[in-house]
Amino acid sequence: QVQLVESGGGWVQAGDSLSVSCAASGSTSSIYSMGWFRQRPGKERELVAAMMLSSTSTYYADSVKGRFTISRDSAKNTMYLQMSKLKPEDTALYYCAARRLGIGIPLRADQYHYWGQGTQVTVSS
Repeated sequence: QVQLVESGGGWVQAGDSLSVSCAASGSTSSIYSMGWFRQRPGKERELVAAMMLSSTSTYYADSVKGRFTISRDSAKNTMYLQMSKLKPEDTALYYCAARRLGIGIPLRADQYHYWGQGTQVTVSS
């Protein structure tokens, strides 16, 4: 089993930057890929960014390209999402997720095995 705990969410103004973290524990050696999802009020959960742990491959949703950066500190078993130029439409509950095995970067929520509890990011205009 893998446990994921997000932190770092908060309230910011449009144009600001914010970083959220996801600390993994448990059977972390089994993790193949990780991602950040977000769920806005009344919307489905959507993939924002994802990465494969065994390579430099990353994925970004079009809506965040050039503004968000996903990274990982393997020594700390922690994944990060650095968000800049935040917009009110980035307001959402942000979740980190992990997948045990696979080929490529999974893009659907049902392809991930483990989930954190979420951290709220609120961007005011």
